[in-house]
This record gives sequence, C-alpha cells and structure tokens, in this order.
Amino acid sequence: EKPPDGVEPPTDRVFLRNFESQEEILVFGRNLPQNNLIALIESNVQDKVFALVEHGWLNGKVFTGSRSDPFKWELVFDGKDCRVLPIGYYNENIFVICYDKGGKGRILKIDLSSKETIEVVGEDEYPLENGIIADNSIFATYLVNASHIIKVFDTNGKFLREIKISPQGSITYLRVFNGSLFFRYESFTVASRIYMLKEDKLKVLAEYCADNDIVIKEDWVESFDGTPIHVFVVEKQGVIKNNLAVVYGYGGFGVSVTPRYIGYVYPFIEDGGIFIVSNLRGGGEYGEEWHKAGMKENKWKVFEDFKAVLKYAKGKGFKTIAWGASNGGLLVATVLTQSPELLDAALIGYPLTDMLRFHKLYLGMLWTTEYGNPDDPKDREYLLNYSPYHNVSRAKRYPPVLIYTGLYDDRVHPGHAFKFAAKLEEVGAPVYLRIETTSGHLGSSPEIKIREYSDILGFIYKVFALNVDGEKKI
Repeated sequence: EKPPDGVEPPTDRVFLRNFESQEEILVFGRNLPQNNLIALIESNVQDKVFALVEHGWLNGKVFTGSRSDPFKWELVFDGKDCRVLPIGYYNENIFVICYDKGGKGRILKIDLSSKETIEVVGEDEYPLENGIIADNSIFATYLVNASHIIKVFDTNGKFLREIKISPQGSITYLRVFNGSLFFRYESFTVASRIYMLKEDKLKVLAEYCADNDIVIKEDWVESFDGTPIHVFVVEKQGVIKNNLAVVYGYGGFGVSVTPRYIGYVYPFIEDGGIFIVSNLRGGGEYGEEWHKAGMKENKWKVFEDFKAVLKYAKGKGFKTIAWGASNGGLLVATVLTQSPELLDAALIGYPLTDMLRFHKLYLGMLWTTEYGNPDDPKDREYLLNYSPYHNVSRAKRYPPVLIYTGLYDDRVHPGHAFKFAAKLEEVGAPVYLRIETTSGHLGSSPEIKIREYSDILGFIYKVFALNVDGEKKI
C-alpha cells in the first residue's frame, strides 16, 4: 500500500493517531524515497523522541522530535557510511553510537547549538551494542563472547565501573523513569528478569526462571581456516541423552546471537536432547569486522563455520538437526544442499532460497549490501554457486526437511519457501512444508507461535521416533 505522498513501497512513514476518532496524520517521513526504513526510538527525556532513518544496513540518519510538537523534526547526525544508534540527551547534547572505524562502536556527543561532534567513549576490545543516559552517566552494553555486560561512564567518557549479571545472558530494553535505570535480562534459563538501578544499587523487581537443572556450557569449534567459533551448549543434568542435537545458526547482517529463553525446545532438552547455539561469521558478536567476514563474497565462510559446528556435534556422537530462520533459513538450506551428510534433519524457517531473484521481491533490494547484487555479473557468480534453489541435486540423498513460512511475510517472500520445497520434492527428498496463514516475518501472536513450535517439535519427535520421555519407540 502506498503512503499518502504516493511513493512506491517499501518505505516507512510516521503517523500520529487519535485513538478516539482513529484519525491518522502523517508527521514524519513525507516524500522519503523508496527503501528507507524508519525506527522510532524513545529517549531518556520524557518529551523527546528520536527517528532513525536507515537505507540499507550501513547508512543511518538521526532526527530529533518531541511529543509536544510532532510536526517539527531536526536532522542532528548523518551516519553516511556507518550504522548509528541514538542513546540519549544530556545538557543540550545528544549521544549516539557510531559503528565506523574498526566497527566495534564508539560513543559520540553532538552539541545541539554548535553541531560540534566529539568522541567521548572510544572503541573497546569488545563490541558496543546499546546504551542510555541515566543518573548523569552513560550506561553501555558490551558483548563478551556473545553475552552482555554493562560498562558505566560519566558524560565525558571517564570509565566508572562494570556491571555483570550471571549466568551468561542478554540485556535489553534499557529505559529511564524518574531518574532510575530499568533493564530486562534474559538467558537460556531466565525468561525475563527486570532490574532497577538507582544510586548504584541494583534490585530485581520481577523474574521468571526455568528449571535449575538446565546447564549451559561454552565451547570453541575450529572452522576450516582455523578461526575459532564460539558455541553455547544447553542440556539438562541427570537425564539419559537421546543422542540428538539441535544446532542453531544465523550468521548475517551483524546480528548477534545471544542467550535467549528457549522454552520452546525445553521438552526436547528434558527428553535428553541438547541445544547448540553457534556464533558464526556474518554476525555482530565480535564487531563489524566479524560481520564483514561473512558478507557478500565471503558468505561461503559462514556456511563452512556452520558445517564445523555440525561436525563438532557429530564428533560427540550426536545426530544433528540443523535449525535456522530468515537469514538462518538460507544458512541451513545452503548447508543442506552442499553437505546433506552432515544433517540428520533440517528445520528451515522463513528462508531465502533463490539468491538470483531475492532482490526483486519485497525488501530484497535492501539486502544487496549484505549478499551482493544478482544483476552484477561478479556477484551473480558467487550467489549462483551457493543459491539453495539452484543447487538441489538428484545425485544427493537429503534427510527429512521441515520448511515453514508465513503467507503474509512481507520481508522474505514466502515464494522462496514454496519453490524450494517443490524443488526438493521433485528430486524425491522427504520434505514437509508448513504455511502459517495469519503471520508475517517471524512475528505473530503467542497462540500462533505455540502452534508453530508445537509442529516443529512434532516433526522432530516423528522423524526420530521419540516418545515424550525421550526414549525411542520400539
């Protein structure tokens, strides 16, 4: 659907809605060109709000506005060739994270009067993921081997202290209210824990934790070129193992795969399976250089990293169930077509599979900065080399495959899933296609996600003839 200014989609606009009359008024983004996406970001000042406009993944502009005058916006920072994230106001200054230089993130301060920009916190050994201004300080979250810690600085960049939360986990949703900092923590065993930090005192306000018998281990896997690949291994103590391992991967777009609550696979773990989460090249776990090491012509290295993790699991005597969604769906589909002998089953969600036409569907043109442009002969050559749809072969024997997608996915066209399933079926592969008729790209209601995960678990239990207690049927 076109916005009121008539620009062809995909493009974003910000509207102000009157909840009584349901009237919507366009307040930001008028005439913004196609393929520009807008994210509204809360600030630490109640009346202020940021609008982050991104074109592709390496160009960001920061605008400031206010709730009291929603029609007035000001461009305060043009990231040009770098990703950028606004984190707050302090004394007529705006603070932003900029991912340029070494790509691990640094914090800049912009004087709203003079427009002078200075660096207040330089790049760290570890990637900077997020931040906020609270209690006259900068609270910044850093990634250390795919888990978060918080470092605290004064507003001039002087390091004050470090906050670590146990066990390894993810820190999200940084917010300020009445001068106090609130944040959410999540891990493989903690669904949600809300912290409040006030006057240097950290307090747990609410939490929900899972079974304490769940054990999280960390390990390293050597990839084909000697690069160490970090993995989390999640299992339950005191149960007989069923020799099955779900191996999860993503490896793209600078997205960091950090510990998240995995209640949807707990039945599998409680019945003796293990869950392995891999931090592959292409992600953001070790900064922008780690991301670039798995982009475009280097994408093949991501697939080799994942193969190394699958071999690691097989080397420990496990049958492997490879799992990935979205870009991770591309990952699993590619490894399936290249090395089916490494997989005993595959779970492929909302995937890209036709790498010669992805840029012609929905938001695909935005992803050419990540994958390359199929219209460029040089890029087309390496894309064709791994494109899952184009590399299905009758000469190979494929394990059972579940492909799942959403009929109304407006990011990755469901046609990718449809045609890949059809191609596998054509060569006699045992493939199942699940279509959710009410959801978009990965996002849906809890009820729909429960149905989806139930079918995924049902597929695993059926393929490997498991009873609910983890034992094989006789």
